[in-house]
Amino acid sequence: MTQGPGELQADTHLRLKSARGRWVLVATVLGSGIALLDSTVVNVALPFIGRQLDADMAGLQWTINAYTLTLAGLILLGGSLGDRYGRRNVFLIGILWFAVASALCGLSPNIEFLIGARALQGIGGALLTPGSLAIIQASFVRHDRPRAVGAWSGLGGVASAIGPLLGGWLVQTAGWRWAFLINLPVALVILFITLRHVPESKDEEAAGRFDVLGAVLAALALAGITYGLIEKGAPLLLVTGLLLGAAFVVTQIRRSPDALVPVEIFRDRVFTAVNVVTLIMYAAMGVVFFLLVVQLQVVSGFSPIAAGLAMLPTTILMMLLSAQAGEVAKRFGPRWPMTFGILVAGVGFLWMSTISFGASYPLQVLPAVTVFGLGLSGAVAPLTATVLATAEERHAGTASGVNNAVARTGSLLAVAAVPPLVGLVGDAFQNPPVFDAGFRMAMLISAGMMVVSALITFFTIRTNVLAAED
Repeated sequence: MTQGPGELQADTHLRLKSARGRWVLVATVLGSGIALLDSTVVNVALPFIGRQLDADMAGLQWTINAYTLTLAGLILLGGSLGDRYGRRNVFLIGILWFAVASALCGLSPNIEFLIGARALQGIGGALLTPGSLAIIQASFVRHDRPRAVGAWSGLGGVASAIGPLLGGWLVQTAGWRWAFLINLPVALVILFITLRHVPESKDEEAAGRFDVLGAVLAALALAGITYGLIEKGAPLLLVTGLLLGAAFVVTQIRRSPDALVPVEIFRDRVFTAVNVVTLIMYAAMGVVFFLLVVQLQVVSGFSPIAAGLAMLPTTILMMLLSAQAGEVAKRFGPRWPMTFGILVAGVGFLWMSTISFGASYPLQVLPAVTVFGLGLSGAVAPLTATVLATAEERHAGTASGVNNAVARTGSLLAVAAVPPLVGLVGDAFQNPPVFDAGFRMAMLISAGMMVVSALITFFTIRTNVLAAED
């Protein structure tokens, strides 16, 4: 591998406690965090966006899903680009793209423009998200990877959880447009740290052509399925999306090993099982993050800031416990931390179903989000570490991309399907009784999905794949 001016080569013996190791962690956490943050910071602004841009419930769903759609559909390509051309290079391009798209979101004159800008924003997220985790996997000594991934998961989870708080403060003090414009100064900080401290790494064995057909089929399949679920009277698009999804699977099998998703990475039973768990678990979480802050404002009467503050316990718990959960999973195996954590998070969703008119923060909201935070802290770091540990190191970017795509796809499809299923359509966000009934049913469905995830984890992940020598 040649080294260009100012380019740092990957050091596979980098220690987490070293100064350079800490800077690498900061850059990757901020990079993935800005994408995660934007997927939640916008939620608290949805009632204001709906009123100011004259959008209905479908418009609000698309405000969330346009971003998730391009993120999920192209994140596999982003991982492959990083493996081929350098994970740091693609990470930097993603940050720049994300910043420009964020500016367009903040300047949107109508809901249609905002949805289009959100789709562009998702492309930037697809370039930077898989690179952040792949950089960790390629740079740190093997012994430090579970703890580094735990710290990345915990601090990245903080970005997701703090999003509603930041969004509430911005909406209440500066207006909803600043939920997007805040990304610009953060992006500048990430660019500076990355250029100065992050080493370059790539898959030296990468060869052949990119699977452009696979990327197009994946994106079109998700678009068709999502549109068919959100919009009434579009069953043909739903069927078309499903057929395109089947065509995607066929092309991946036929094009292996040059496919967008190398089929061989799914030969590991644990890798496959963890991705199934990820799909269902993040589907449930997507519904909760979409609806909870709206419920608190529309039904319970919370201000935007108060609705955002409601998730603060989850933020604190993720910050304090995720790295330790990675260590526990490394010592005893990921099966029990993941199973127990997912179930506890599901109990949190059940508790959330009691949040209604005149809800008390100490008696209903605080216990629910605290239980959810405890479960999430125990499950996410072991899950992420297991995904990477079961894939070959040279496929780090692809494995990260696959797992991220699966997570976003789960959230995308659930946010598209569950609200109409529980009656949240049209102007429901302006009708508190209707929204309340739909929210309660959605929380019960989400809790059920977590139970399914926990059962799959318990019965499929039996070995400690994280136990390895330095």
